[in-house]
Amino acid sequence: MDKLNNLNELLKIHNLNKVEYKEITKILKREPNLLELGIYSVMWSEHCSYKSSKKWLKKLPTKSKIVICGPGENAGIVDIGDNDTIVFKIESHNHPSYLEPFQGAATGVGGILRDVFTMGARPIAILDSLRFGNIKQKKHQYLLSGVVSGISNYGNCMGIPTIGGECYFNDDYNKNILVNAMAVGLAKKNKLFFSKAAGINNPVIYVGAKTGKDGIHGATMASAEFDNNSKQKKPTVQVGDPFTEKLVMEACLELMKTNMIVAIQDMGAAGLTCSSFEMAAKGNCGIELNINKVPLREKDMSPYEIMLSESQERMLIILKKGSEKKAKKIFDKWDLDMSVIGKITNSKKMIIKKDNKTIANIPISLTEKNTPEYNRPWVKPKKIKSIKKFVFPKKNKIKEIIFELLKSPNLTSKKWIWEQYDHMVMCDTIKPPSYGAALIRVHGTNKSLAMTTDCNSNYCKHDPYNGTIHSVSEARRNIISTGAIPLAITNNLNFGNPEDKKIMGQFVMSVKGMINSCKKYSLPVISGNVSLYNETNGIGISPTPVIGMVGLIKNTNFSKKNNLLKENDKIYLIGKEGNNISCSNFLEKIIFKKKQNLGPPPSINYNNEIKNGRFILNLYENKLIKCCNDISSGGMIISLLKMLISNNFGAQIDKNFINNYISDKKFFQILFGEDAGNYLIVTNNEEKLKKLAKKNYVNIIKIGLTKRNYLNINNQIIKLAELKNNFENNFFNYINK
Repeated sequence: MDKLNNLNELLKIHNLNKVEYKEITKILKREPNLLELGIYSVMWSEHCSYKSSKKWLKKLPTKSKIVICGPGENAGIVDIGDNDTIVFKIESHNHPSYLEPFQGAATGVGGILRDVFTMGARPIAILDSLRFGNIKQKKHQYLLSGVVSGISNYGNCMGIPTIGGECYFNDDYNKNILVNAMAVGLAKKNKLFFSKAAGINNPVIYVGAKTGKDGIHGATMASAEFDNNSKQKKPTVQVGDPFTEKLVMEACLELMKTNMIVAIQDMGAAGLTCSSFEMAAKGNCGIELNINKVPLREKDMSPYEIMLSESQERMLIILKKGSEKKAKKIFDKWDLDMSVIGKITNSKKMIIKKDNKTIANIPISLTEKNTPEYNRPWVKPKKIKSIKKFVFPKKNKIKEIIFELLKSPNLTSKKWIWEQYDHMVMCDTIKPPSYGAALIRVHGTNKSLAMTTDCNSNYCKHDPYNGTIHSVSEARRNIISTGAIPLAITNNLNFGNPEDKKIMGQFVMSVKGMINSCKKYSLPVISGNVSLYNETNGIGISPTPVIGMVGLIKNTNFSKKNNLLKENDKIYLIGKEGNNISCSNFLEKIIFKKKQNLGPPPSINYNNEIKNGRFILNLYENKLIKCCNDISSGGMIISLLKMLISNNFGAQIDKNFINNYISDKKFFQILFGEDAGNYLIVTNNEEKLKKLAKKNYVNIIKIGLTKRNYLNINNQIIKLAELKNNFENNFFNYINK
């Protein structure tokens, strides 16, 4: 009985079930020792094995002519021509950031940067996607401040610009915040590196920071929901050192210029365990590790602690035999530890030794490749009912409504956040954080990259399938709004407990929505991350499938002279005016003002999305766009304000446009409805615009003119200074109350 109780307790600590334990004993043909049990606990954790999600992830479209490397490696790679490639991925650090916001967010950035430079790419940009609870709560002001500080500290110290992202607040995240970090890097096509181990007797080397006791069981912790005792898991949060990571990055990139590397992998989740198993499994070989050779930060660390530690800033490299001394010179130059801790074998097993004694002996493929795969039961989310009839405000309330919407932390400027990031370091940022996608130059070329992270959490909550389609579509529109051609996506799928069939249903429908939209837009999914168990005491987050997307401008016109706005430039709507107010910010903030059904998200018309997007790119080619923004959260007026205020302009809304929509209902539907697929542009050549629109069968409507000092809608005038003050300072006021 004591033995059974001890086993049950061990399984609970390691987050393994009895069926999994039985499978482990079957693989080993014996019971595992504590070290082996610890290894299985992290390798078979949700975080590392994707055991609840991989059945569905396999269905995602991952290939295209430009994809060099899709899911399965540290990051995805896309060919952008001229021997240039971009490497990018997004990952979560949700659980650690809730427990310790600064270090949780900082090490999330550190981890995603390692994923990128491990492939041979120099990171050129960082983006984020953040979710917090009620911003009026001191707890979430503290979490927000810590997370933003962690992201800015790590990125700024590394000298890599944080140039874009999103931040959203909702009570659904009161108990579990989301911190997703994305990194983009640039590499030469003929100098890419992968993690497939090879070469019998080739040395396995450890480089970077010493191993400490921080982050032990971090992967296991990230694969379980929180409860009232979650603060006790704080020691599982890793501690970051961006200055050491900078040295590690530069040393690895220097080593990559030689011909010494066979394979390389960063030590991320599950540390030395996961990196060594993954490399050996991909190479269908074995590894023998000598635990005595691992550089340690603390004395008397057990093999269990060494193998499971998630100390940051560490890399595992397979070198060509005989190149150890040359490699060590490079790491000595950068003042970094380098130690030969093992060798490649043909045993197809992980043999771990201490003091010349074998302390673990585990088959590699049965542990890493053949991890559990669950077919979780799921049910379709309930169909959201249409909203009941309600009374629209009067047209003369437009000024009050705009200011009320700008009080929302989700619609107002996030300047307070992005001003803490060094978004201009490296001197290649063309369009910094503001509205839509960011834009960065590919150094030394005429090319530039647009990048964005997007997810409409409100839509996904009401309909995970259509909400995910909207998230992909909005990311695509943001990329196109800069004049860039969308290339590929990475995703971060954040959900609650997959053992709940309703939540699993949210996940399944979200993936199906992504499959559908990516196929329609011919966008491959080249990398990603799944974060499950984002819940506390049985209360989960809203489904949050974050989309990271990158686009390419092949020939960038760097001169801004022709793009500067002037008084009386023309503002046009590209697409048909919308009339769907369902699931909108207008309903939530102006009409209902309390939690209730907001109705289903508006439907997506793929034909309009594709046609209008193609037309915008055509306008850019013909130099007819001064600035552009898609219509999304908050509707046409909020999208217009974001675009114009960022350029220090207001607008005169055309009387003919207003008079076409006489009823209050139609008036507010047009101005604040969130129908997808439309864009707003500013141009100074109406004649050519109209000709191209007619030729391409695209609907365009003149909205008004740019004005320097005010916004005029329906003869209600709002001074630009007053608008700017509300748009840019409302968020700051929340933080400083």
